[in-house]
Amino acid sequence: MKKLLLIITTGINYATVKKSFVLILSAILLVGLFEIQTFAKGEAMKEKVFYNQKFNNVKLAGELYKPENFDSTKKYPAIIVVHPAGGVKEQVAGLYAKRLAENGFVTLAYDAAFQGESGGEPRFLENPSARVEDVRSSVDYLTTLPFVDKDNIGVLGICAGGGYAFNAAQTEMRIKAVGTVSAFDLGRARRQGLNDSMTIKQQQQKLKDAAEQRTKEVNGGEIKYNGYVPNSLEEIPKNATTMYRQGYEYYRTPIAQHHRSVNKYIFSNYAQQAAFTAFDHPELISPRPVMFIVGENAESAYFSKEAYDKISENKEYIVVPNATHIEMYYKPDYVNQAVENLTEFYCKNLNKKE
Repeated sequence: MKKLLLIITTGINYATVKKSFVLILSAILLVGLFEIQTFAKGEAMKEKVFYNQKFNNVKLAGELYKPENFDSTKKYPAIIVVHPAGGVKEQVAGLYAKRLAENGFVTLAYDAAFQGESGGEPRFLENPSARVEDVRSSVDYLTTLPFVDKDNIGVLGICAGGGYAFNAAQTEMRIKAVGTVSAFDLGRARRQGLNDSMTIKQQQQKLKDAAEQRTKEVNGGEIKYNGYVPNSLEEIPKNATTMYRQGYEYYRTPIAQHHRSVNKYIFSNYAQQAAFTAFDHPELISPRPVMFIVGENAESAYFSKEAYDKISENKEYIVVPNATHIEMYYKPDYVNQAVENLTEFYCKNLNKKE
């Protein structure tokens, strides 16, 4: 805000040479309007952090968000934000982390091991067990911060990050509240396709292809990479799902394209992905609270609904009208609705007063 004020004030000083007092007054009023809009919800502070992923000896890169008027002598509830498969912390995870920090939480968005700015070899490995360990290690890190309330740590996962967040929380009792947006079970989708559309024969063929590729690589062959979404409009088939088409728009165009989100994963790791089940022990979550948020038109909503139905208590299922899976990542109206619900949810369940 100070920089904005300085720039506008400098403009006024130049203008006074030839402009009237009325223009000066108008500029001052304009500054006032900018100030109201800028500070309406409070500005979050962002800090780059690095910490260890315990079992793979990988350095994770994160961005720690703190609320406006942060006081290091106080204890804040904290929320870990887990990005989608193929995403990085600067995209949807960072957006939700920032917005929740503006509402008074300490939040942490990070890059998964082997991806983004985090360490680990081989690069672009999407390993579900490592992704779940990332969540646990992020809890570890938050407990070392003197201004974090160790008894009030929550998690928020988006897309596949929602599946990983839920899976981690099933057995990670330090996580006290679980939120998801457009949750996606990557393992089930790899095994069975979206909406369970793959036959057993198709599933077995995909696993056979991955096994053969793994044999090639261990015998000196080149690593094969697959993409999460199309890299160009020409790669989008006519019968593509809305999620697949909008995935291209979000990740491969200026909407959210980032140089560390490279749209590829190691195909020979496909079997490890297919062996994963995100929502396999929902009974272990209760009575800890869970909130699922889905778009009304999201083709992935069944993942959240089925998990919601299996949880016995303390659960919420929020449907955002007209939104799709990907639109929940960035469309202002849909994100605002999600953040409003999540803020109320975490305030209620992480002992933070609104």
